[in-house]
Parts: sequence; structure tokens; C-alpha cells
Amino acid sequence: MFKDLGSMFSLLRNQGKIQEEIQKFQAQVGNIVAEAAAGAGYVTVKVNGRMEILAVRISEDAMKLNDREMLEDLIAGATNQALNKVRQLLAAESEKMAANMGLPPGMLGSGGFPGMG
Repeated sequence: MFKDLGSMFSLLRNQGKIQEEIQKFQAQVGNIVAEAAAGAGYVTVKVNGRMEILAVRISEDAMKLNDREMLEDLIAGATNQALNKVRQLLAAESEKMAANMGLPPGMLGSGGFPGMG
């Protein structure tokens, strides 16, 4: 515990490093992309680290089924899967950022960078 406090105090003395690492992280967030599919590929959704939906693809086979309710469910499922994947990627990137700042693993919490979990 005291070792962790020492790491925190050393960070407070080096705010320039903190700002630099946070800026790097923020710049990279938009480049982090995750994709997920539902219904055996009927629907595919791609999202970025800013939690923005970049693309939704609906296969021709799914359109031929003419089942609106199923299609809505598949879109929701693929979107939720893609968002979960991108959250995991963001957590991994925030852990790298923490390591670059000299923080011990897990110091930012299980969700990674505050506000991202």
C-alpha cells in the first residue's frame, strides 16, 4: 500500500508526464476499433473508442428473411458485443498508460482509465 502511495506522490511531482500520457491516450482513443457480429454474420457492427458507431452491415440473407423484430435484436446484440470489446481494448490501453507513468498494475481500477468503465 505504501509503495502505491509513493508512486502516486512521484506522479504528482511530475504533472507534465501525466498530461503527456493522457494526451497520447486521448489521441489514440479514436483509433481503437472493435467489431462484432450477431446471427451468424447477419449483422456486423463496428465501433471506436469514443463509443461511436462507425458502421452497421446487414447481410443480404438477413434482409431476405423480412423479419424486422429479429433484425432489431441482432443489431442490438452486435452493438452491445462491439461496445464490450472496445471497452476491453480501452482498459488495456489505459493500463499501458498507467505503466508508462510508473503506476502499479490495477491502480486505475478494473475499468481502466476513469470514466471509461
